Amino acid sequence: MYYVVYGLLYLLSLLPLKVLFLFSDFAYTVLYYIVGYRKKVVYYNLCIASPEKSDAERKEIAKRFYKNFTDNFIETIKLLSASTAYINKHFAGDYSVFEQVEQQGKKAQVHLGHNFNWEMANVAVAANISQKLLTLYMPIESKLFDRLFLKLRSVTGAVMLPATKIRSAILPWRNTQYALALVADQSPAEPTNAYWVSFFGRPTAFLRAPENGARVGNLPVIFSSFVKTKRGHYKATFNLVEESPSKLSKGQLTKRYAQFLEAFIRQNPDMYLWSHRRWKLVWKEEYGQIIN
Repeated sequence: MYYVVYGLLYLLSLLPLKVLFLFSDFAYTVLYYIVGYRKKVVYYNLCIASPEKSDAERKEIAKRFYKNFTDNFIETIKLLSASTAYINKHFAGDYSVFEQVEQQGKKAQVHLGHNFNWEMANVAVAANISQKLLTLYMPIESKLFDRLFLKLRSVTGAVMLPATKIRSAILPWRNTQYALALVADQSPAEPTNAYWVSFFGRPTAFLRAPENGARVGNLPVIFSSFVKTKRGHYKATFNLVEESPSKLSKGQLTKRYAQFLEAFIRQNPDMYLWSHRRWKLVWKEEYGQIIN
């Protein structure tokens, strides 16, 4: 079954992007107007993030989000047959910060959020840096699609590390100068095992692992974001925000990341994945203090 699905998607990926976007337009119409995929979650999140906006303004952001959401999947399918030249044409960035860290003889961590198109970012970064890109991912429950996405995400050399087995999976790379990419805006499963920081004016739980890993290894940390310059084309920004995270007090790196992410989202509200429940956890005193 894997080869059947892979073969069909590969053939689909050979179509010109302009043709593929017709599928995206259709999917947008179905998801937004007919199915209403996670609309309640999207509007709930937008109300928290943009209380100053009118309902009409939030509705317009939601529509643009759903268009970016369906484009994200279509652009990802295109990657199955995309060349490195195609990837670099559609995803541009200045990767010199990676060279700077490598010249210092150090490893690095890259913190990003659910910012479209993170799948294209993964293959583009892997194709353009000297270090081996290690990307942390959550295994997909469907073995078929998990295998498919592993294939797709590795086309330019990225090494995918399952978050469920990160300690053992990263061991073979411990003596190399890697860059570890982490989508750091996930909600933790356990609220007491989180850094609680202000995010859009609300106490919000962030995973401890990204910061803790950087602090233990004293790894330089790069924050990354991407903007859409036109449909199907992106420009990435990579900022070296901390060279010695071990010198920071606990929670400060996470706070800075939350501030970075919030500032980006305020400027580009339709480029964020509003369909995931970012505020599903509600802070209580027993969860610990909110980091200021």
